[in-house]
Amino acid sequence: MKLVLISDTHARHRALSKLPTGQTIVHAGDFCHYGGEEGLRDFLSWYTVLPYEYKILVAGNHDFKAAEEKETFLSQLPNNIIYLEDQGVEIEGVNFWGSPVQPDLVGMAFGKDRERGMKQHWEIIPEATDVLITHTPPKGILDTSRSGRRLGCDYLRSELERIQPRLHVFGHVHASYGQIQLGPTHFINATSIRSQAQSMNAPISIEI
Repeated sequence: MKLVLISDTHARHRALSKLPTGQTIVHAGDFCHYGGEEGLRDFLSWYTVLPYEYKILVAGNHDFKAAEEKETFLSQLPNNIIYLEDQGVEIEGVNFWGSPVQPDLVGMAFGKDRERGMKQHWEIIPEATDVLITHTPPKGILDTSRSGRRLGCDYLRSELERIQPRLHVFGHVHASYGQIQLGPTHFINATSIRSQAQSMNAPISIEI
């Protein structure tokens, strides 16, 4: 299965360069920019017609409607978009699991206190997960901000020792776009946006 990976489009999805061919596209959160309704509708109209058999979507800290008006948000989703909020889906024998939660940004969508509830949150991820999709990076892996701070989640990093997914996709930290193989897991920070004024990072594709 060929996956095409994007994240953090922040309502600039139409500025992406030509998307690679593939069977499944994954968006790892922040499809909106501060939750604008117009941006959400435009994103969904764009995402739903992309030429992929499967379209997986996870929210992020800018996706307020998904967090605060969940039923209305779900009613807006086209039938061909697979939205994962702390849940999984099996596609052709590959187990995906996705979560929008991230530490520290308590005032934003899906933000949690780093020391309260994060450990318990990640413990629900099944060990059989092949592709883990989280908005936040794990601590110490492609999570360095422009100021040099490590913004990833410690508890998520600890749980990876138990889960050992084949692929872990995330975004959130725009300055750390890229990929790295560590042990059994291929880690990809697929963040698409660099800044509102700059061009977008290229989508990343991978076979699994």
